Amino acid sequence: MPGNEPKARSASLLADDQHLAALGVKQELRRHFSPLSMLGLAFAILNSWTALSASLSLALPSGGPTSVIWGLITAGVCNLCLAASLAEFLSAYPTAGGQYHWVAVIAWRRWMPILSWITGWINVFGWMALVATAGLLGSQLILGIIVLYNPNYTSQPWQQFLIYIGYNVVAALLNAFGNHILPYVNKTAIIWSIAGFAIISITVLATASPNYNSGALVYRSFINNTGWPDGVAWLLVTGYDATAHMIEEIPNAAKEGPKIMIYCVAIGMSTGFIFLSCLLFVAGPIEEVISSPAGPLGYILYHATGSRAGTVCLLIFPLVCLLFAAISIMTTSSRMTYAFARDGGLPFSRFFARVHPKLDVPLEALGLTNLVVLIFGLIFLGSSSAFNAIVSASVVALGLSYGIPVAINLLRGRKMLPSTRHFILPEWFAWFANILGVAYVVLTTVLFVFPPALPVTGSSMNYCVVAFGIVLLISMIQWFVDGRKNYKGPKVELDDQVLTAVDSPVNVRTASVVQREFDTMKASEAAREPGRTDGGDDISEKDK
Repeated sequence: MPGNEPKARSASLLADDQHLAALGVKQELRRHFSPLSMLGLAFAILNSWTALSASLSLALPSGGPTSVIWGLITAGVCNLCLAASLAEFLSAYPTAGGQYHWVAVIAWRRWMPILSWITGWINVFGWMALVATAGLLGSQLILGIIVLYNPNYTSQPWQQFLIYIGYNVVAALLNAFGNHILPYVNKTAIIWSIAGFAIISITVLATASPNYNSGALVYRSFINNTGWPDGVAWLLVTGYDATAHMIEEIPNAAKEGPKIMIYCVAIGMSTGFIFLSCLLFVAGPIEEVISSPAGPLGYILYHATGSRAGTVCLLIFPLVCLLFAAISIMTTSSRMTYAFARDGGLPFSRFFARVHPKLDVPLEALGLTNLVVLIFGLIFLGSSSAFNAIVSASVVALGLSYGIPVAINLLRGRKMLPSTRHFILPEWFAWFANILGVAYVVLTTVLFVFPPALPVTGSSMNYCVVAFGIVLLISMIQWFVDGRKNYKGPKVELDDQVLTAVDSPVNVRTASVVQREFDTMKASEAAREPGRTDGGDDISEKDK
């Protein structure tokens, strides 16, 4: 009945708030994202057809169409396994902290603080660096349009820097002062993205007909200009933990969050496969695509349509998609920073853990994200290689943050998650998905720090490992200065009793009932361990 909808929503919000309270987290952010708007945010970040097509300049020389198409399928399957593995954690522990919180829950008590600390630092860095990618890719597309009209044009770093700043200023202003309209922005983002995917795919196939590349070229040809052995390159998909860091802003989080996390990867893989296939069928000579000064996407669209104006019109779709991506990534980065500061993981944590009472956003955390993004842009002015290393390190950092909680859970026999969570993988598939996901993280982390081509020179060296190493060094210095004394990690004592209480139909329960059950559980734990004052986890001596 329509009259029951507000009651059902209130009941869901009550359960969400109590779930957070059981995790020691106070509900401060408003739950105003619907599942569709949250899916829009997650897909705007992943947005594989846009990001992958803009990255063809890296993928095509490293393996040609084969690496582009089948590399995407490989990455998609492995990332689906990782997303499903992380969804189990999200269902049980739906907090904005995400991976570092999950590590704190399942890790051995002795190693919990340092493992949670490292995971939090690399995840915060990964998201801040990922913010830079949208402006970078957008600036490359815009400069490619200029080259399309003026082949003799040579861009300057400051021009790309200004476009990069423009993307991030728009994203920052909307995040700071337009939080109430972000759900509508995210819904628009997924509609725009799917529409762009369909319109560009249909247009290029129609205008290029019948001059298509062969299926053998698209699905079986291999190009390797790197000097490395064949078969070590494929496209990557990342950023799907956004749902975890935004989870405190959707109703019915424990149920909806895991589904959104998996859906965005599945949609991204399917749209990416179809879109890249269409582009490669109409691309013409692949070597010309690789060497085009207009960029691979601009060249392919122009080759297919034969019209500069038509190419520009089609490029508007990915350009706007990248703006939506900048907005969504910045939103997620600010929430991740806020959550880690809330648990004392950053310098000046109390300052960065504040939520602005009127704007309803973690304004200081948002400001820190933008300051770091500005610094990355200034680094680009000095050295594009250093900037690219930072962007590459973001992918490595996010991948490791996905793998760490899953690996720990495997080492502990997959027995550390509560059994009453909403999302539970079948045990046989869970082991397969967890192992495949961790193996994929290890492999891609190693490959991603390789130099892009042989022989290696000072200018062609991959400095990703240096950028990532600097982040680890800073985190360890901060650990010894402050973390090992004061960082206890997030609250971890959540067992099946609490989950049953907060996830049961709350339309027949009240907040006081749920809180009373939680308080009773805490009292019983204190009685079992009368000397304990740290609110530690519920791990037996043999598991320590």
